[in-house]
Amino acid sequence: MKDSSEYLKKRAFFDSLLTIYGRKPVLEALEDPDLPVHKLHLASSNRRDQMISRMEALAEERQIETAFWDRKGLSRISKNSRQDQGVALDLALPNYGSYKTFLQNHRNEAKTYELLALDGITNPQNLGMIIRSACAGGVDGIILPRKGCAQIDPLVIKASTGTLFKTQILRCETLADALTDFRESGARICGLSSHASMTLAEITGNKPTIFVLGNETHGVSDTVAKQCNELVRIPMQNGVESLNVAVTAALISFRQQL
Repeated sequence: MKDSSEYLKKRAFFDSLLTIYGRKPVLEALEDPDLPVHKLHLASSNRRDQMISRMEALAEERQIETAFWDRKGLSRISKNSRQDQGVALDLALPNYGSYKTFLQNHRNEAKTYELLALDGITNPQNLGMIIRSACAGGVDGIILPRKGCAQIDPLVIKASTGTLFKTQILRCETLADALTDFRESGARICGLSSHASMTLAEITGNKPTIFVLGNETHGVSDTVAKQCNELVRIPMQNGVESLNVAVTAALISFRQQL
């Protein structure tokens, strides 16, 4: 039995929710009228200082629902009780959701696209800089697994300099399974390898393409590498063997812009 359109619409909405935490990121998001906010969450034990009062005032001004929780309840929402500082915020971002929705839309529209897939990127600053480069370079989205990678937190938001909210973030449970779905739909899955015969400059944009970026130390995992149907390399000189993953993401993102 197929899911009803009402259920699918509701599920897509909740998939689009990104919960951020920390007083400064939450206040900055509330102060940005272009960011669609779903709900503000506050710990009932918070001292009503100037920052908390400002959040409540902005929420009232923007007609945003405010929910109060005990510390345990708030930590279930923020998923980071040590750093949430007693506040969390649900953003309803149109560019944030399941990769399956993106894949279905592009399958129906028969459009080409270019994505970055992140496999074990654990450094929050690297993740933020990758998002920034992808946004600036016009990449169509970033596939971000829910486990095994750095997750979106205040450090990532800061490193992305706000571009996180403008970038298509496609969530998946496991990257290998997501790449299997993309490959079966006809996408070209490119892994980076110094031993590849094809260079990055030779990759043209005539078909859907996903570039896989691996862990800062160990590179692409074996399970994900098996999903790659092409290998490409970035030519390097003077005996340099590898680049920082965020630099690699920038080169990929801007390779057709310069």
